[in-house]
Parts: sequence; structure tokens; C-alpha cells
Amino acid sequence: MRQKDPPTSATQLPWWLRALSRLPWSVLYACAAGVAWLAHRVLRYRLAVVRANVAGSFPELSAPERRAIERDYYARLGELLAEIVKSATLTRAELERRVQLRNFSVVRDELHAGRSVLLVAAHQCNWEWMLLALSLQLGAALEAAYKPLHAARAERLMRALRTRFGGLLVPAKDLLASILRTGKAVRAIAMVADQEPVTSDYKWWTQFLHRPTAFYMGPEKIAQVTRYAVVFVAARRLARGHYEIAFEPIAAARETLTPGDVTERYARLVEAQICASPADWTWSHRRWKLRRPMYSGAADELDAGRAQ
Repeated sequence: MRQKDPPTSATQLPWWLRALSRLPWSVLYACAAGVAWLAHRVLRYRLAVVRANVAGSFPELSAPERRAIERDYYARLGELLAEIVKSATLTRAELERRVQLRNFSVVRDELHAGRSVLLVAAHQCNWEWMLLALSLQLGAALEAAYKPLHAARAERLMRALRTRFGGLLVPAKDLLASILRTGKAVRAIAMVADQEPVTSDYKWWTQFLHRPTAFYMGPEKIAQVTRYAVVFVAARRLARGHYEIAFEPIAAARETLTPGDVTERYARLVEAQICASPADWTWSHRRWKLRRPMYSGAADELDAGRAQ
């Protein structure tokens, strides 16, 4: 059985990161604003991707309204960077003050009853702090699926930051095997599942933000095998550096579901979250590279008729 990653002490992180992290919030956010301006206006970091994604998702908006989402997105991307840096020395008390949990009993009751839970989220607001807050307050083992970075040094750094308050990081491709190996251990499994399923053989096609969109079916496959309850973890920005994390059931434990139910419910919740606060989603992902084939295979036909 794989063991839980030990919490990372701030002293285990690089000295330069600890030094940056101890800067006052006002200084970090000022630096973040400069980085955001540079990425947006000078380097034009994935600007064509951001503009195409926003335009395709909100065709009803005027050009100035879409530019406002674009501008706010880059500003919040800078803030996210500052908050990730601050994670190196963020205390437990400050994290609890900055990330509030709402309707947490949905998850806690399942765990107290001896049943594991599958948590699914999106790249909305600060998903890194979401992981830290859950690791700190869950009261049970947390296993989070992630995609390892190619650069070894960056991988070690992000892994250390993400495990500061405990928790186990499992490469997404190994997650199901890890779950099956650990048998009946009670834990929460966390997944961020709103990216393009480019390498997956199983895709769920549905209308999402005004266009046919493929969704990764990993959470649904895991739910089918484990019969865990599935809970959506929604993030909402309360103010700069302050968030609310709310929990909404998608499927009950051992609920009888038709193929695609979990993925479709997840897609609708993610869509509603984005529409409520567009600038907080990660628009620089190349989310719509895939095109639905005219003649789909079995894996693509699960949603036939619903995505028309």
C-alpha cells in the first residue's frame, strides 16, 4: 500500500522561494500585477488561445465585454502565481481563514460512515489552495490525481508545495490501480477533470459553453468501479486571496447510473461555475483542440443525440 506523503516543512523548500514567500501580501500582489501585465501585453502569453476560447464560449457578449474577461483573467493568473508562492510559508491558521468550506457535511458524513468519496473539481479560482485546504481539514486520507511535470526540478518543487499539509499525489494514469491496491481503506480521491481528454480512449461529448466538447471520463470510470459517492467541489472568489469551497453531490454511493450521467452532471456544474465568474477559469488551456468525428467509435457515441 502506498503511504501518505509526509507534510512538507517550509524548511524543506528552496531558500529563495521561502524568502519570496515571506514578502508582504501587498508586495507579492504588486509583483503579480506586473507579471500579469507583461504576460498579457508584452509576451502575449497564449493570447490567441484565450481570445478564441472566450469568444467561442460567450458569443452573446460584445467585444469590450470579452476583452474585460481577458484582462481580468490575466490579472487573476498573476494573483494565482503570488498565492502559490505564498503557499511555501502559509500557516494552517491563515489557510483556514482564507479558504472557507461550505456544506462540508456532504463529504464528512460519508467519511464518518466508513465510505470513501470521489471529489471532482475544475480549474476555477485557486485550485492549489483548494488541495491544501482539503488536505488540512478533511480528517481522512486524501489522494489527489495530478499530471507530473516534465522538468524534474519543477516537479519536485510543486510536489513539495502541494503536500505541505499532507496528502498523497498520484499520477492520474496510475490512480485507478492505486485505488484498487489499497482496497477498502477509507479516503477521499480528488480529481480536476475539466481539461481536454486528448490521450484518453474514452470521451464524453456534450454541449458545453455553446459548442460540442469532449470530457475526460476518468471520474465516471472510477465511480463505476468503486461505487463511491461523487461530490463536486466548487470554488468561488470572495475577495482577493479569499475563497469559498462548496460541496455539491453529483451521485450517491452505489447509485444506479446510466453511462455518461456522472460526466454530464459534472459538465453542467462546471459550466454554471464558469458563467457565474468567467475570469476565474483557466482560459489559456487549449480546451477545444478535439473535433467530434463524423463517424464516432463506441467510446464517442455514449452521448449520441445529447450533444446535438
